[in-house]
Amino acid sequence: MFKSFYKQSLANLFREDRAVSYRLDRREEDEDEFDEDFHIVEMADMELAGSLDSSTCSWDSDESSLGRSRAASFEITLTDQSRLLCIDHIEEIYRELPVVLTDCTWSLVYSTYSHGSSLGTLYRKMAKMDCCTLVVIRDSHGQVFGAFSMSPLRVSSSTYGTGQSFLFSFTACLQVYRWTLANSYFISGKKEFLAFGGGGGRFGLWLCGGLIRGRSQRCETFDNDVLSSAEDFFIDELEVWALT
Repeated sequence: MFKSFYKQSLANLFREDRAVSYRLDRREEDEDEFDEDFHIVEMADMELAGSLDSSTCSWDSDESSLGRSRAASFEITLTDQSRLLCIDHIEEIYRELPVVLTDCTWSLVYSTYSHGSSLGTLYRKMAKMDCCTLVVIRDSHGQVFGAFSMSPLRVSSSTYGTGQSFLFSFTACLQVYRWTLANSYFISGKKEFLAFGGGGGRFGLWLCGGLIRGRSQRCETFDNDVLSSAEDFFIDELEVWALT
């Protein structure tokens, strides 16, 4: 496993010109399953140097173009490797998170790859958790999209969540759809389905209980575009991250 540090200079990438470092900590029982991975990626508030290859999530090292002093740094700690998000995806999502999550740990609570396709399993994995939640989906056409909530996912007789919830989709760049104040149908958690946003019989993001198929429509809560490659889609893979 690599023990080196990868550094990349970026300019004005984050809120308040703050530098960022990522640390990927792997659980002990996972150590033998991977030959290599990122351990620390540090990015400073300086001129852009080198290139970012989003397909491989690699960083070219070049510290010669330091243009100004480093800003205060922070860390995003990943306890697991994402199969759906590269480093540039994480950077873009980070910029949209509430400030309270500036320094947070991302823990992979559930994935269809590891746990199978079952909404019931997802609910059980999040039982008794107190965390913010990031749901990431890749559909059968390769489109990546999802939802953020300040609450863990659970079965509830009524809708729940806060106005800090949002939907997102990666097209040419990250598109984020925030609360419109039209209603408070942030999350609807049922045994049969999980939905984000609503109004007028339409959901911003709806997932069936088997986590095999879903639907995305423009909804009143977020006034979002269709997040997936088509309104009705098949789920290729899904991850749920706890942010603490």
